[in-house]
Amino acid sequence: MKIHFIGIGGIGISGLAQYMHYRGHEVSGSDISDTIITKKLRDLGIAVTAGHAKSAIKDQDLVVHSAIIRPDNPEIVEAKAKGIEVLARREALPLILGDRKVYSVAGAHGKSTTTAILTAIMNGSAIIGAESKSFGSNVRYDSKTDTMLFEADESDGSFLNSNPHCAIVINAEPEHMEYYDYNYDLFYDTYKSFINSAPCRVLNAEDQFLSTLKDDIEANWLYPSTEISDIEYVLINNEPHTRFKLRNLGSFDVWGFGKHIALDASLAILAANESMDIEEIRENLLTFKGIKKRFDIVGVEENSVIIDDYGHHPTEIKATFESVKEYATLKGFDKITAIWQPHKYSRTIDNLEEFIKCFDGAQELIILPVWAAGEAPRDIDFKDKFKQYNLTMADKITRANNTITVIKDEKDLEILDKGLIIGFGAGDITYQIRGTA
Repeated sequence: MKIHFIGIGGIGISGLAQYMHYRGHEVSGSDISDTIITKKLRDLGIAVTAGHAKSAIKDQDLVVHSAIIRPDNPEIVEAKAKGIEVLARREALPLILGDRKVYSVAGAHGKSTTTAILTAIMNGSAIIGAESKSFGSNVRYDSKTDTMLFEADESDGSFLNSNPHCAIVINAEPEHMEYYDYNYDLFYDTYKSFINSAPCRVLNAEDQFLSTLKDDIEANWLYPSTEISDIEYVLINNEPHTRFKLRNLGSFDVWGFGKHIALDASLAILAANESMDIEEIRENLLTFKGIKKRFDIVGVEENSVIIDDYGHHPTEIKATFESVKEYATLKGFDKITAIWQPHKYSRTIDNLEEFIKCFDGAQELIILPVWAAGEAPRDIDFKDKFKQYNLTMADKITRANNTITVIKDEKDLEILDKGLIIGFGAGDITYQIRGTA
């Protein structure tokens, strides 16, 4: 087929586009502007145009668009005028995944890490919502098996269309509630439908909602507080690893720090153990090297470490921050500086009280302007709400070598070059902290 993807620069759509390219389809796409992702797609031989124009629509068989693309997009209008089938991403998933044996990973947070760990353990193609450092991409193609390791997305209900053979659910915390009209019954019923659609299920028994399903759904239930034990944090070749025991299966080492890493790895191990020997799983787990923008160590000097983390929900920031404190202790650092770029006004306001708590242990908190992601600005009094911290309000940061400069009103406020420095957010903070903005 000839398939055109609108919004191809997004991590989710780009994954589908790459996968269909590898399967032999003729793929093209467009996005509002060029990004690192669109440049990588061109390097693969995929034709990508910057900006949306009807001229991008020629003789394609199918047009797929991301959830944020409006119906009046000129490419959608042109495709419909030419009688070309137009599908939203969620509508296209059955076509793309329908003949695969899909291990579908869902949850408000932790799903990229869990999917990447599963990809390290198992053979098969993979589409992840972040770049795995093990193979330098968010997509892996394996033509020798029909297994697909897939990061499912609840933000638009598309995980229902992922054709799960195995549903792996880390948590079911309310998120993206605007899609569900803030109807919690609808949100939880959607999760239940996703789980029930899979013959194989691996679920976190200590999630508040999932725990209510224990009497009704047959699954491999993981009880982290009793089945994951002897957690310790070790440096292997100066890289952070969590060592833990799982049930009666022995000890495992996984890249990263934290109880949440042990949980993510355990869910992946139990899913893989349906079809794989545990010793092979234990060995393959060691090939996981983390994912880009998740506890991503992007600068190391004797007196400082800089970390980039995609965390933009308070639960995941809190979990990562516990790991940060462990790492700082092992490295002998006295100071932790957190730099936070809030992501979306709606998410920040909906979870404000939890955001206030999740930076506990930071010697300094720097807050950058909200990354709006297309939302209209709303008033949030960060100075008052976060006054318990040693707080700095800034406009941006810049980086040179392993030194970060904090800027406000085009003036340098502060130089950061000591201790552990970590940036949180899903906006352009990742480029600022890496010095590529």
